[in-house]
Amino acid sequence: MSKLGRQTWDFTTNGVYVQGIGTVAGQLEGEGPLGKDFDVRLQNDRIDGDTWEHSEQRLFGQAAQLALENANLTADQLDVVMGGDLNAQLMGFYLGLRPYLVPSLGVYSACATICQALALAGLMVHTGHAHRALVGTSSHTSTAERQFRYPTEYGAQKPPTAQRTVTGSGAAILSDTKSPIQITHATIGQVLDYGVTSPWEMGAAMAPAAADTLLAHMRDTGRSFGDYDCIATGDLGRVGHELLKELLKEKGVHETSNLTDCGMLVYDPSQSEVFSGGSGGACCTIVTFGHLFKKLLDGTWNRILVSATGALLSSVSSQQHDSIPSISHAIAFERKDGV
Repeated sequence: MSKLGRQTWDFTTNGVYVQGIGTVAGQLEGEGPLGKDFDVRLQNDRIDGDTWEHSEQRLFGQAAQLALENANLTADQLDVVMGGDLNAQLMGFYLGLRPYLVPSLGVYSACATICQALALAGLMVHTGHAHRALVGTSSHTSTAERQFRYPTEYGAQKPPTAQRTVTGSGAAILSDTKSPIQITHATIGQVLDYGVTSPWEMGAAMAPAAADTLLAHMRDTGRSFGDYDCIATGDLGRVGHELLKELLKEKGVHETSNLTDCGMLVYDPSQSEVFSGGSGGACCTIVTFGHLFKKLLDGTWNRILVSATGALLSSVSSQQHDSIPSISHAIAFERKDGV
């Protein structure tokens, strides 16, 4: 691996490829504009579980199994599994993996966890410490709401700036075996805190971190925003997306027509109670693996940059009225013809 600048890892010399993916979307997510891009669309977010947390664990297990099947692999062919969720102690990840006897590493960057896991697992594959690594995340609107805000059964009213936690899970297998999608770079974000304290203002809290990481990626790689067919942030929603464009404009980036956000894409604004858009550990994951990858595979795009965004609050920090620091990690994907 070579390091570019202060924050970016270059994986181009020893290839890191996406060998197989699996996506499971909740009922509302499956009814949204991207529904046809997901492998499984649930008709019931309970998924036959007796609790919401048990349902989320099943989400993760199902996505992992789909990724294995799509890659024609079995769990014993994996060297490591890496990922996380929003539940305390990563219970969606760890308990969802109980059927698999595979070395496992839980990681956490809130809603930016998928890009953190892709970066670290990509590093393991790139350096030869793993030949195949399964990476994934999950989230569930009813587990996240009662951990960070109010239980859904409480019926708390939300402002238009709020975002809905995506119910779903996605998994991808990274490999040193050549395939049509390659990870070429990973830019590791910094923790930024602009003093936002409201858990209903996630987009405002995360937008500065997204801007910082995108600018760091361009600075380190020598690329420009125009070098990508699509640049997708993870979980800013419509409010955070507009703030991001304003922040980039202040730094001299005026052409942002290729900039989008997974939280805006996953829901139609007319859907019930989606507010400013989606967020959650699965938001960036299922949109990237389900929708954005299809654009790469069908030749619509050749190169994309995905920068997942995470608000680093906890139930304790929120109760103690701390501000919300945020982080964003970026991963560059490219389509490889003839593979």
